[in-house]
Amino acid sequence: MPHLPLVSHRTSTRIGVIVVGLALAGGTAACGPKSGGGAKAADASPHRGGTLYVLNNQAQEDFDPARLYTSGGGNVPSLVYRTLTTRNRADGAAGSKVVPDLATDTGEPSQNATVWTYHLKDGLTYEDGTPITTADIKYDIERSFAPELSGGAPYLRDWLVGAAGYQGPYKDPKGLSAIQTPDAKTIVFHLNKPEGEFPLLATQTSFAPVPKAKDTGVNYAEHPVSSGPYRVVKNENNGEHLVLVRNPHWSAATDSQRKAYPDTIDVQSGLDQAVIDQRLSAGVGKDADAVTTDTNLGPAELAKITGDKNLASRVGTGHFGYTDYIAFNPKVKPFDNIKVREAIAYAVNRTTVINAQGGSSLNEPATTFLPPQASFGYTPYDPFPAGATGNPAKAKELLKEAGYPNGLTVSLTHDVTKGDEQGPEVATAIQEALKLAGITVKLDGQEHNAFSDKVHDLKTEPGFFLAGWGADWPSGGPFLGPIFDGRQIVSGGSNFNNAQLDDPAVNNEIDAINKITDLKAAAVRWGALDKKIGEQALTVPLYHPVYKRLFGKNIRNVVISDWTGVLDISQVAVK
Repeated sequence: MPHLPLVSHRTSTRIGVIVVGLALAGGTAACGPKSGGGAKAADASPHRGGTLYVLNNQAQEDFDPARLYTSGGGNVPSLVYRTLTTRNRADGAAGSKVVPDLATDTGEPSQNATVWTYHLKDGLTYEDGTPITTADIKYDIERSFAPELSGGAPYLRDWLVGAAGYQGPYKDPKGLSAIQTPDAKTIVFHLNKPEGEFPLLATQTSFAPVPKAKDTGVNYAEHPVSSGPYRVVKNENNGEHLVLVRNPHWSAATDSQRKAYPDTIDVQSGLDQAVIDQRLSAGVGKDADAVTTDTNLGPAELAKITGDKNLASRVGTGHFGYTDYIAFNPKVKPFDNIKVREAIAYAVNRTTVINAQGGSSLNEPATTFLPPQASFGYTPYDPFPAGATGNPAKAKELLKEAGYPNGLTVSLTHDVTKGDEQGPEVATAIQEALKLAGITVKLDGQEHNAFSDKVHDLKTEPGFFLAGWGADWPSGGPFLGPIFDGRQIVSGGSNFNNAQLDDPAVNNEIDAINKITDLKAAAVRWGALDKKIGEQALTVPLYHPVYKRLFGKNIRNVVISDWTGVLDISQVAVK
């Protein structure tokens, strides 16, 4: 499924085709501005107390650990649900690391990474003081397979031995034999194939504990049992208004990641984006103690704020592991000819594309499919170096070699939603650039849902269209696998291997990297694979988005990581 940065973005709306708003932009170590807010806010000493207000456009729907896609969602779920592992709560590259949470370490793999064992820390309790056990974690994972609790990440259905047809504990109380709990503090996972990135998967909310005796099924989201520093006291209209207060049984001694400075966290959603920016900018009353985790500044707002030093010091910058690109279907002529694809890669003017998306403050040019972060394995390369504005002369040369000395006419499929990353502004910029190379582009605009259906169905997939991809965790695995692994071509559902690439060498390398449990070593291999695939011109990377968000004038301890990119409310203080 499409793994999208869960953000509301006036110039680039990435609210999912299937996945709806979760994680956000993550800072990048490789390029771009440092993440974090202004020095005034970041340097002030944080203190306990007060109420933090979160002003969001998108509601925190289905607040059940089995139904949430990740522990992202602007970090709100991770205040209530602790998981076996979690992201390191730190600025920049340090924030892209996986660290223990409920577990004592990030996992003990078998020699071939098909068996992973975890042990729980001592002293872990729920909000009612009862102990957290590994049976509770196993139970929540099993709940995530229940059809009535759909929405969570799909990986475990594929990864766990014998899990493909499992329908959850309500229909099959015997549970999953692939997950063993030999005692209350030990849990063992048996996988179908080597998965060196299992510790990254174990950050997702399906790995949070749910006590079976307190499970209320589809109503669990209304009164979940907290394992984190806050508990839910109000959940109105399916996450439109959430109020969290301190969990008296949470202990910082077992949790090095969450600071839990505020006494209360009040999350209000369904707000207009312009209203959110206006309220944060004015900072009157409670809004001085407010942040947003899903509303980005557009170019017009950013231009106004840049001229105001006080406001500019209250802008947090983040980058999420996301790439916007041109996708090709080589089974459709003339895109079966690599020379044609290369010609388009040379003809593209990334400067005009970026300007169409709000300018260089909000986007960085991309020549690699992997985002520019070390954790993904980012390796700088440009197989078709055309500079910032394209090389139409080189493109014409390649078209001649391809048998089109007089140019050609093609159709570009895009979303008709204005401001969308796959919308008419970007499509028009590409049309104008390719015209200089002798390529006439006819624009095929589709309504949002129709666009998604068309480009992700093998029966209707066009040859030339706009696309974007973000990863569920900062690694090359969930980036390159779904897009280029031939075994992930889906004929009867949503397909994201748009090039329909089924190269045994690529498939085998993906398998080989998945066996590596040293994530740094794996990253090097992902980067090399990215370069190898990039040389085939199956996509044309266009840009990596940059996210800018205001925060209130009383906000302290601003942390924006390379994992989520959103201001981390587990670190924020209002005093």
